[in-house]
Amino acid sequence: MHPALTAYLHEKIIPIYQSFDPAHQKDHVFKVIDNSLKIAADYDVDLDMVYVVACYHDIGIKFGRDNHHLTGGLFLYEDRILKQYFTEEKRQIMREAVEDHRASREHPPRSIYGKIIAEADRDISPEIVMKRTIQFGFKHYPNLKKDEHIDRAYQHILDKYGPNGYLTLWLDTEKNREGLKSIHQLLNDKPIMLKTLENLYQNEKKRNQ
Repeated sequence: MHPALTAYLHEKIIPIYQSFDPAHQKDHVFKVIDNSLKIAADYDVDLDMVYVVACYHDIGIKFGRDNHHLTGGLFLYEDRILKQYFTEEKRQIMREAVEDHRASREHPPRSIYGKIIAEADRDISPEIVMKRTIQFGFKHYPNLKKDEHIDRAYQHILDKYGPNGYLTLWLDTEKNREGLKSIHQLLNDKPIMLKTLENLYQNEKKRNQ
């Protein structure tokens, strides 16, 4: 990647995430970049495009969470700096990848780039999933009581990651496959999971005091 483009991404784009909720800070972007590059190593793709998509995948939260996949894709496509390094065709592919990365999407992403970012964004480990779910609750449901936070978190994880959850894995990666298996095992031991969520709640409460 051209050094000037790398500098732009790290100095102007990634810092935008610092104004988002705790589950979508810079550390999340760096993790998704790392995941994306590891997955992409098994495919014939443009690694610069993979890197850019990872940097922009959640940038649309800047304009509101509900349609962040759409606003983020448009933000990428219209970025005047990216126009200096990528053709319109490549920017359109990257735009579609950002649009297609949401876990609730029912149809497969339109390109391998969309599938890579969709899988890279699924940091499927029980601890990370539970922590991010609790953090999201603190940010978006500040008036909930402790038990309500914990119940919301459990139900969200069950609905998304459970055996009948809406999450779909578009690429067969061992990391996500094993992570999903671990979450299913934890969901089968509800008392332990609720206790873990309570501990995470207490930690997040202290962090926000």
